[in-house]
Amino acid sequence: MNRHRAVHQATALLLSYPDPVWAERLPQVAAALTQLKGPEVELLLGFCVETASAPLLDLASRYVITFDRSRRRTLHLTHYTDGDTRRRGAALAALKSRYREHGWEPDDGELPDFLPVVLEFAARCPQAGIPVLHHYRGAVDLLARALADYRSPYADVLRALQHTLPAAGPRPAPVPSEAPPVPFPIRATPGDEGVRR
Repeated sequence: MNRHRAVHQATALLLSYPDPVWAERLPQVAAALTQLKGPEVELLLGFCVETASAPLLDLASRYVITFDRSRRRTLHLTHYTDGDTRRRGAALAALKSRYREHGWEPDDGELPDFLPVVLEFAARCPQAGIPVLHHYRGAVDLLARALADYRSPYADVLRALQHTLPAAGPRPAPVPSEAPPVPFPIRATPGDEGVRR
């Protein structure tokens, strides 16, 4: 597996919800990355170090607040390109069809435009998956900028991904800002720990 494929797989795992196996997954990702070199690898390793000691409930709560409670920071790529329009339904159907054409189907019930799903597809089937990432480069850039504005450690994960992609063409219009940033990490508040993607 070349470096970009490894980075895409690692990024898919690091952008996934921090479930009960996160504590096992994180050191495995970090160990695999230490075999590689490059600025994108350093960014991902920095994220691994920063989150390694955070309590799981804090990580889970932070993940939900970061990605699920702001349309500006959603991990669903077609939101940036198509919004809530009929075009988005067609784009989702096209992605699902592309996955099936290459014998791959996400197994976690996520929508096909969920960034970790797209990244895993690119890692497993690069010939078909890399063009999908290139197509959504503008969306990736908007998400990266929103995460940086929010001062989220996930911004480094998106920066690592950006290092593997060519420059974008015209960008989609940004989604309006919704909420002020919350420092990381935070303590889970009552009711948050049960929130799941």
